[in-house]
Amino acid sequence: DIDDVGRKYHLELVLEDVLDKDGTVNCTAEVLYHLGNKNIAPDVHFTTEGELKNTDEADNVFYNRIKSLEKELVAENIPDSHGNVPPEMEPIRLLAWAAAGYVIWQNSTENTKFQLAQIKHVKQVKRSDEYLEFDYTILLHEMVSQEIIPWQMTVLWHPQHGVQVTQDSPQPKHPSE
Repeated sequence: DIDDVGRKYHLELVLEDVLDKDGTVNCTAEVLYHLGNKNIAPDVHFTTEGELKNTDEADNVFYNRIKSLEKELVAENIPDSHGNVPPEMEPIRLLAWAAAGYVIWQNSTENTKFQLAQIKHVKQVKRSDEYLEFDYTILLHEMVSQEIIPWQMTVLWHPQHGVQVTQDSPQPKHPSE
């Protein structure tokens, strides 16, 4: 506890590469949750020992495939109700996972634990520049309350410039969800 500031956690963890299950790196982190103000994202400072697998080649293959589509990509329910992700949708899921990580960080408190449950809908947005843009509606599972929260996020991506969430907001819950 830090008086009048918040609560700081010191973490030691192992990060597993989602593309290479045998690839791991050690990570240490300090996370500071601010007192009172739920509109401030936690401060996170981390260091890693080593590097995860380089994804440049896979990123460029995905980028070129999406850029060459005649019509903008549209997809729903990734993974499906059985947990299956079509191989061609795996990069779309990984991009949503990275972007959702930002949304989760920005909206976390000490009393929440969000996890990306599903991409309900994704639609590529036509652009005239080199970036790819996707509008996602995702479902975040809040593990503490067991709520499923629909969330909209607009994501820009380019293999040389990384992922950027340009807009995000929780959406109204529908009775069927």
